[in-house]
Amino acid sequence: MDRRSFIKKAGIGAGGVAAGSLLAAPAIAQGTKEMVIVSTWPRDFPGLGIPAQRLAARIAELTAGRLNVQYFAAGERVGAFDSFDEVASGNAQAYIGADYYWKGKHPGWAAFTAVPFGLTQAEMDAWIKYGGGQELWDELAGEFGLKNFAMGNTGVQMGGWFNKEIETADDLKGLKMRIPGQGGDVMAKLGASPVSLPGGQIYENLVSGAIDATEWVGPFNDYFMKFYEAAKYYYYPGMHEPGAMLALGMNKAFWDSLDKVDQQIIVAACAEENSNTMAETNANNGKYLTRLINEHGVELREFSDEIYDSFGEAAQEVLEEAMDHSPLSKKIFESVINARQEIGSYMAIADIAYSNKRNRYLGIPK
Repeated sequence: MDRRSFIKKAGIGAGGVAAGSLLAAPAIAQGTKEMVIVSTWPRDFPGLGIPAQRLAARIAELTAGRLNVQYFAAGERVGAFDSFDEVASGNAQAYIGADYYWKGKHPGWAAFTAVPFGLTQAEMDAWIKYGGGQELWDELAGEFGLKNFAMGNTGVQMGGWFNKEIETADDLKGLKMRIPGQGGDVMAKLGASPVSLPGGQIYENLVSGAIDATEWVGPFNDYFMKFYEAAKYYYYPGMHEPGAMLALGMNKAFWDSLDKVDQQIIVAACAEENSNTMAETNANNGKYLTRLINEHGVELREFSDEIYDSFGEAAQEVLEEAMDHSPLSKKIFESVINARQEIGSYMAIADIAYSNKRNRYLGIPK
């Protein structure tokens, strides 16, 4: 099956459901609430779309029919980037996506997916649950009539696919690259031209030459996108999304209308999928990286320290500009910086230090 057929097919996939339906069920019982979920990703999309479908199915299962869940992938009800407005307006009850897509509405949204030189998955999880992150998220989301929870994470992403080698920061000048969020702002400061495209439109733009480079996620997700057909150089590590958190965003009035049991079911289902998505990604990235290199001739490259320093300088400028937007934005990003320092400093002498020494002794290569 080719890539286009893969991401457009509407059959039931792993954890998936047909458009506009979830489980075959009898007539809707009295008192049942409708929960229409729209997504920013295509149906049966590995690593992102499938977890979204899994979460929708899990909420339906655990609420035992009290919530009549209907899931619509990107383009089945509204376009990917129209999901926010569809839910904020009340036309749908929830979206599943990456909240940095909405940074044009308020820069603070970027903090609840990923920011350049920001938090890893472990750091993000700690910040959201125990570092005040959820409370800040609630404050921001509340301004738009929303209530949001984490429902997945990609971990540290790859730096992207390029159709030429990137040896110095100057090689980024003039490059048309699909990279959303604050990562795109960083690239713009280095002379690149960032483009924001939904996942289902990246391949055709890369193959046609409309863009010169793209980031997506990592080997597991990227393998099925077939970017290697147009770009052979695969760079790491990504500075732009060190622990990209995925979100279930609900209309606040809908959330408030639910009883406490169904609210806690949604919270639990999101926490379950948040863990599952990261585990699935970690289990598959190494395997698919090997396949990309051995089967498709992909050339793995590491960004030089000089390039990374340029990223860092630009990222600091982007962060300062975001903080200047409003008092709430300043409060959000100051909290991220504090978490990066406090949690990150311990991670440096724990997980990171251990992995480096273990891999050195065992000869586990990069």
